[in-house]
Amino acid sequence: MQPLYLIDASVYIFRAWFAIDESLRDDAGDPANAVYGYGNFLLDLLQDGTLRHALAAFDASLATCFRNDIYPAYKANRPQAPEDLKRQIDICRSLTRALGLAAASSDRYEADDLIGTAASRFRCHGFTMRYLTSDKDYAQLLQPGDRIVDVSGRRNLDCDGVRDSLGVRADQVADLLGLAGDGVDNIPGVPGIGPRTACALLDAFGSLEDIYAGLDRIPGLPLRGGERFRQLLIRHRDQAFLSRELATIHCSAPLEADAESIAVRPVRGDAVADLPLPERVRRRARALIDQGVTDAVADH
Repeated sequence: MQPLYLIDASVYIFRAWFAIDESLRDDAGDPANAVYGYGNFLLDLLQDGTLRHALAAFDASLATCFRNDIYPAYKANRPQAPEDLKRQIDICRSLTRALGLAAASSDRYEADDLIGTAASRFRCHGFTMRYLTSDKDYAQLLQPGDRIVDVSGRRNLDCDGVRDSLGVRADQVADLLGLAGDGVDNIPGVPGIGPRTACALLDAFGSLEDIYAGLDRIPGLPLRGGERFRQLLIRHRDQAFLSRELATIHCSAPLEADAESIAVRPVRGDAVADLPLPERVRRRARALIDQGVTDAVADH
């Protein structure tokens, strides 16, 4: 089966923004630390000419996502991106397309929803998924043959490894977050229930619905404080299900992509030339064109 590389672009843009000094400039004299890091990440993927199918998804919905409609505090703990970072994100999106990769974003859906939708849509075309991200939430999308790979080496996970990494099966990840919450995304979960207790409950019952159907059995579990957890679950039932809804990656988002558009295309030299880029990124893009690496991929 062919791998489809699904790139959580924002992870690599933000990582570069924080890790690389802003004194690094593009050829227009503006800060280019995020473009530099993300651009080199993409060029590394393209360098050996084996990348055949890919799509990069960008977050553009920090305050306008549909999740904010149902829970206004969702990700409210995150500051708005500075204007210069927004400028660099736009360049990164254009650079993605100029380098021959499909790019997607939405004002209503997050990058993980677009990637989940792509995975659902193209799995029937014979693809297995390679999720390029460090975000643990993607574990809920894993099926046999898929893999989460973070190029920094922080995460390398297949479907069978989810239990070792997170303590639950891939199909239980959203339930886990519904119970334990997620401070990174400001998802509340059930106060007083942490990941260890949530994993124990899911191991005993299987799903959030089954936990609530078996509340009277919780005090009898080999779980210290079982009656207290039962009371917490009763008190925060609505919040548990809301939290799971917030944590669930939606796989039916509007996505303009078909089997042709996810095929990696040759680098567009004219589009690259029009972008303000750090010299090393521009030089590496020119080298790909000179070597014919992307032409060979497109003709494969």
